[in-house]
Amino acid sequence: MILNRAERMLARRYLLPGKGEGFIFLVASISLVAVALGVAALIIVMSVMNGFRAELFDKIVGLNGHAIVQGFDGRLTGWEQIADRARKTPGVTSALPLIEQPLMASANGRVEGVLVRGMRVQDFQNNPTISGNVVAGDIKSVQPGSGAIGIGSRLAQTLGAHPGSEISLISPEGRSTVVGTVPRIVSYTVGAIFEVGVYDYDKAFIVMPIKDAQDLLMLGDQVGMVELQTTDPDRVDQILAPLAPLLQGRGIIVDWRQMNSALFQALEIERVAMFVVLSLIVLVAVFNILSSLIMLVRAKTRDIAILRTMGASRGGMMKVFVTVGVTIASLGIILGVILGAIFLFFRQNVVGGIQRLTGANLWDPSVRFLTELPSKTDPVEVTAIVLTALILSFLATLYPAYKAAGTDPVQVLRYE
Repeated sequence: MILNRAERMLARRYLLPGKGEGFIFLVASISLVAVALGVAALIIVMSVMNGFRAELFDKIVGLNGHAIVQGFDGRLTGWEQIADRARKTPGVTSALPLIEQPLMASANGRVEGVLVRGMRVQDFQNNPTISGNVVAGDIKSVQPGSGAIGIGSRLAQTLGAHPGSEISLISPEGRSTVVGTVPRIVSYTVGAIFEVGVYDYDKAFIVMPIKDAQDLLMLGDQVGMVELQTTDPDRVDQILAPLAPLLQGRGIIVDWRQMNSALFQALEIERVAMFVVLSLIVLVAVFNILSSLIMLVRAKTRDIAILRTMGASRGGMMKVFVTVGVTIASLGIILGVILGAIFLFFRQNVVGGIQRLTGANLWDPSVRFLTELPSKTDPVEVTAIVLTALILSFLATLYPAYKAAGTDPVQVLRYE
């Protein structure tokens, strides 16, 4: 929208309060703040929701891969053939044998349910989700036959364990006696403690060499599953489709969406719902801009009539009031983007400050899954939020600008 010099002067004049126009200026200021809060709230919430999904996806996929080939009876027959065929499938980047079994762990008189995972040494040492998050001990000490294992940080706290502590794993698959099956109990030494950042994993995960897991569970040379990584997790079902005939009667493919469908669907629904609800704040701010412009037009009716008699065009008057409204909205949007960026940068400090003031635990990892408030700002979403607020604000200026342009100077100045 191009304004001439006179129209720019009028727009600047109407943006500043004149005599007796303090209330109109107050309403316009409230509109600006409301737009800023609405835009900031949308950016903050969408960034946090994106951060939730990205963090959970990275950590869950880092441990479970994009998909797993799982045997029907807990044992995957011919897993070497399946893994070799998977590696040759276009789009598959890795196929790793795994053993995963829920057991009981005991230490210092405490008993906890755990999830024991057997992996090849090179696999868990090269896995950044595990080896990159070791908080105590040395993951390299976990070697076949050493009796050393790696455990999650929350599990270590619950059992009172530290590097060098002994933990007994209890397996129901024991030896048969005349009085029934006696559970198998094997003691291990804690070699490393890791913190993935997902509460459920840190509370239950135990990692050991795959050979030790086979001995513990008496599997021989068998494994329970093969973990698969692909080039595109969103197309994992299409990439792995060629493996289906090979798995007939032996196992099934479960991808990351099936393993965590409830969690990711809930996040997506919550994300959409929060966007809709918080968009109402921007809508309320737009109505405030509308009302402030209507009041400004009513207050300036005589001035508009005089300008019209001096040769001001209808289009020119309309551009002046549209510019006033869009300027208020633009300043609010810029302020909102700045506020959102500041909040996201100091988000953990803000959460900690609120917790100290209220005494409430706002970020319980056992409820929130993650140990810290995540954030991932999507430039495309920020652009969409800014454009949405700007378009709504522009539409709100059209009616008062049209009323201003339609002012009849003869009717207004008849009794002057």
